[in-house]
Amino acid sequence: MIKRGYVAKDRGKKSPRILRRRVHELLRSEDLKQVLRELRKISPRKAINPLISAFYDSDPGLRSKAISAFGQIVADLANKDMEAARIVMRRLMWMLNDESGGIGWGVPEAMAEAMACHPGIAEEYAHILVSYIREDGNLLEYGPLRKGVLWGICRLAQVHPDLLIELDTARYIRPYLEDDDPSSRELSARALKILGDRISH
Repeated sequence: MIKRGYVAKDRGKKSPRILRRRVHELLRSEDLKQVLRELRKISPRKAINPLISAFYDSDPGLRSKAISAFGQIVADLANKDMEAARIVMRRLMWMLNDESGGIGWGVPEAMAEAMACHPGIAEEYAHILVSYIREDGNLLEYGPLRKGVLWGICRLAQVHPDLLIELDTARYIRPYLEDDDPSSRELSARALKILGDRISH
């Protein structure tokens, strides 16, 4: 068990590398509620980078927890400073750009989690998320990243289905019912079920 409040002790005293290591330890050692309690003892801006770095961790449980915590922290940031939250979202978009030179592991999921946690972010960026599976949009060529987008659409559909219905998202999901990847097919069917149930009412 890591001592409560250990993240807060790093405020203004430790390097970004040390803070990143401590946040990763927290993600491994505590449940999400405790993670959030500790992260909220530092500023959202300082918590963002360590959480993003955790998207690349080899532990899927840690990655999932980091993405969930990221959504809450970005929502906290948006409640105080919406423009600062937009900067974070634009950073994620850049990470999915070919010019970034990297692979944006966990980025579509993190974008969706932030939208699920904050309606203002969802209003502004839902169409961007959907564009990543559109042939006529910003289609992500790499299959695992598209799978992340489909997961994100499922997550967002659970909270803000009306936004996705307005964007005619089902139309762009349907082709992925025949995707080569079984997980993508499953996520597509799940998203369509959520949106289809909503439409039928």
